[in-house]
Amino acid sequence: MPFLHGFRRIIYEYQPLVDAIMCVVALEEGHRSHDDSVRDPEEESGLCRSLVELLERESQSEVFVEGISYALFKVAERGLVFAAEILLRYGADLNFEDPVSYYNPLHIAVLRNRPNMVKQLVGHGADIEKRDRIHESSPLDLASEESERLPCLITLLDLGADVNAKDKHGKTPLLHALASSDGLTVHNTENIQLLLQRGGDVNAATVDGETVESSLVFLVKEALEANVEDAAEIGKFCLKTAQLLLAHGVDPSCCLNEDGEPSLTQTSLEHFDLLFPLAVLLIQSGASLVCSYHGDSCWSGYNLLFQRLQTALQQCSDQSHASELLEQAEVLLNLARVNIPKLHLPPRLELPVPGQDPFPYAQALVDLHNRVIEHEACPPPLRCLCRAFIRNQLQPWPLEDKVKALPLPDRLKDFLLPEQSYTPKPGWDCFKPQQSQR
Repeated sequence: MPFLHGFRRIIYEYQPLVDAIMCVVALEEGHRSHDDSVRDPEEESGLCRSLVELLERESQSEVFVEGISYALFKVAERGLVFAAEILLRYGADLNFEDPVSYYNPLHIAVLRNRPNMVKQLVGHGADIEKRDRIHESSPLDLASEESERLPCLITLLDLGADVNAKDKHGKTPLLHALASSDGLTVHNTENIQLLLQRGGDVNAATVDGETVESSLVFLVKEALEANVEDAAEIGKFCLKTAQLLLAHGVDPSCCLNEDGEPSLTQTSLEHFDLLFPLAVLLIQSGASLVCSYHGDSCWSGYNLLFQRLQTALQQCSDQSHASELLEQAEVLLNLARVNIPKLHLPPRLELPVPGQDPFPYAQALVDLHNRVIEHEACPPPLRCLCRAFIRNQLQPWPLEDKVKALPLPDRLKDFLLPEQSYTPKPGWDCFKPQQSQR
């Protein structure tokens, strides 16, 4: 068994040399500083001399290379660049694998967020794309998974790590960053933003079909099942991440797979009252209100909106809440007309019949639908058609800076950006879980 054999060799053969090296660099128990990588220059110089003397004395040992290679792993873990430099000079193996974790010095330097050590090891020839034998994670994968490792993520990208390299499952660093974010304790928004800025592919997919959009939809659905506080917190992360993905051209309205798994837009409209800020964001960004792959034969945003509104109103016993639901639906329809002057209503929409169906808000629902029909019966004004055309040409969202750069009068710029005048009412700016419905 290679694992046990390797572990035995550490304990009985080269562990004493490793212990001696670590003792020389003042890392024995009771002498560890808060940050081992920060030392007084004079102290460091003395430690270097002591370490060189030790290595000279032990250089004829049969386990010398193994010992200093494992010591390299240990000093890389603690960010001791001066000690690593000496060990490398004496022949320490950059590719040495810890027999317990199977990580090499570069992996452990990333895991412990030691950017200077990362730079040193790569400068000495460490394979920046090297994957560990257990998870097949690259240093960039590991750096992407924790927000605290952002310094290492920046360093690795600056040193030329492949931002779109895939592991054995087809997962890229961007997908690692999304998958490791739970919206509560792990918020990798800075890592996600950096990876996107450096060319991370928003359309990359794993062998199982996982994408950045499917990871986000998963979190959105988690918010629906959470408590009120957690739903609001997850929502903040989802909104920020959605903004980043939209800015880099992700299509939020395309089914996640061939089986028609709901897209981000479809999910937000199916629960628009609970995911209202997300629905607003997607509509303002110009997201299609039908499936962008299958068309309205797959789903229609208008249908979803009224289906959800009807369901929510049926469960509503509060007049003020019912009025709020109707107002939110109308707000979304008005926002949609900015990018789509003609909503292309579905030919059939089943609604309750006022006075016949036992539905408390049937008249209000039908009135809203009739207002939309009346609006759609009139040709859209030329100015609205022009606005939609210009906004489409300026995609991807956000459009504010692009519009401001246009050689147009300020009043026309304001007309192109009606979202600037939109202000959510209290309580409309966060996700709400399903169990919180009144």
